[in-house]
Amino acid sequence: MSPPVLLVIAHGSRDPRHAATVHALVRRVRAVRPDVRVETGFLDFNVPSVQGVLESLETEGVRDVVALPLLLTRAFHAKADIPAVLADAPPRLRIRQAEVLGPSPLLLSALERRLYEAGLTPADKSSTGVVLASAGSSDPEAIAVIAEIAREWRHTGWCAVRPAFASASLPRTEDAVRELRELGCARVAVAPYVLAPGHLPDRIARGAERADVLADVLGPSPEVARVLLERYDEARTPVLAAAVGA
Repeated sequence: MSPPVLLVIAHGSRDPRHAATVHALVRRVRAVRPDVRVETGFLDFNVPSVQGVLESLETEGVRDVVALPLLLTRAFHAKADIPAVLADAPPRLRIRQAEVLGPSPLLLSALERRLYEAGLTPADKSSTGVVLASAGSSDPEAIAVIAEIAREWRHTGWCAVRPAFASASLPRTEDAVRELRELGCARVAVAPYVLAPGHLPDRIARGAERADVLADVLGPSPEVARVLLERYDEARTPVLAAAVGA
């Protein structure tokens, strides 16, 4: 029996860098697991749409799909938008929605990879304060998760770690940078906890103007690809069990 199709569901953006980054990540996933068919669908702004991909899969005779939200926290899109789209899928498809990517130790590894690529070294950790800059959300669960990630990351050796948000919540990136300066950190780095470029990551970058280091977005890093496949594997067993019992 073929494994379920992995449908990566991205938000979409008018910024062409967003879709390009999503496709680069999907290419990495395909390279790691060539036995798994991986498709991409967008909720808005880009094509193909999630609904269009699902309809095409049903026409081809596919029956089992793992729908994976390309999201770092369980906020509105994971709780409402994506389930609503999947509820309208062709009825012959057996779909299981995988968990969002975060939190995961692998994502912390990806954040550190980006900081080192931006010029830091492991020897800089104890004297460097880090701003964990996320897109932001009005969902208190998502905000609490970001705050907890910052607390956990601090215990790995950084001088200090502070969460910040580009929208919907406070503090902003520039405020967190200023706080770390006032704490006496020798240098301040901003680590965008976002998957792809776009409007909100650009806002994070503007807020990082007074920082010493600005890391790149997580993008198609190998750690992100590994987390994506972990979430797929966690979700696929119930899908296969349902198929056997059908």
